[in-house]
Amino acid sequence: MVTDRHTDRDTATLTPVQAFDALYAYCAPALVRQTYLLTGRHDRAREAVEHAFQQAWQRWPEVAHDRDPAGWVRAAAYECALSPWHRFRPGGHLTDPPPDPADRALQEVLLELPPPHRRTLVLYDGVGLDLPETAAETEASTPATANRLMHAREAVAERLPELADTAELHRRLTRLAATERLPAVMPTAVRTTGERRTRFWTRSAIAFTVTIIGATALTLRTAPTHYLAPVSPGHSVAGLPAAGALGPLSKDALKLREKLRKEQAAGPERLVPEAR
Repeated sequence: MVTDRHTDRDTATLTPVQAFDALYAYCAPALVRQTYLLTGRHDRAREAVEHAFQQAWQRWPEVAHDRDPAGWVRAAAYECALSPWHRFRPGGHLTDPPPDPADRALQEVLLELPPPHRRTLVLYDGVGLDLPETAAETEASTPATANRLMHAREAVAERLPELADTAELHRRLTRLAATERLPAVMPTAVRTTGERRTRFWTRSAIAFTVTIIGATALTLRTAPTHYLAPVSPGHSVAGLPAAGALGPLSKDALKLREKLRKEQAAGPERLVPEAR
C-alpha cells in the first residue's frame, strides 16, 4: 500500500483511528466483492468483512506493524466467509445469484468447488496474487496450492469451456464480483461494534473468573478439615447365635411383667435378689 518515502512519512503521523479508517477505505469495498465470490451471499460477504476489520481493530498494534495489513484483513475475512458453521444457519444454502445467466453459471461452478480450491482460485485468478503468496495466505505448501489451482481450473473449464483461458477467467471473475454494488458500512460503526464486543467478552470473562473464585472459596469454606474414615460394612461373626425374631410373650414373661407393674417403679426391692 505504501510505495514512496513521502507516503511513509505521512502514514507515520497518522493516529491509530486514522490509519484504521484509511485501511478500511482502501480494502473494504474490494474485500466485500471478493467474499461475495466465495459465498454467493451479499449479507454474508459484508458480515465477513466487518468481522475481519473488527478483529483487526482489536489487534491493531499487530496489524499496523504487519508487512501486509491488507493481506491480514483479507485472510481473516476469507476465514470468516468460508467458516463451516454457516451451513447451520437458517437459509445457509441460499444464494444471491447475479442477473446475467453467464455470471450465474460461473457462480454455480465456484460454489460447487471445495472451499480451499475456491479460495485458491479467487486469490490467484481473481485477486492476482502469485503462487507463493497464495500458498502463504492459505497456509499450504506451494505444490499443494498449485494442485488446488489446477483442479479448480479444470472443474471450471469442464462446465464452462470458454473459461479455460486464464485471462478470460480473470475477466469473468472480476465482472462477477462487480456485478452488484455491495457497499460496506462506515469504519466508525465497525470500530464501535468491535469495541462493544470486546467490552462484552471482557466483562463475561471477569464474571466467569469471579464465579470460579467464589465457588472455590465456598468449597474451601465448607469442605471438611480432617479425614473421616469411612464406616466399614457389617459382616457376620462365626459362633454367635442368630438374633431371635420378635413374637408374643410367654406365660412366665407375662406374669413377671404384671408383677413388675404392681411394684414401685424405684426402690431397693427391685435391686435385691429374690430367694428361690
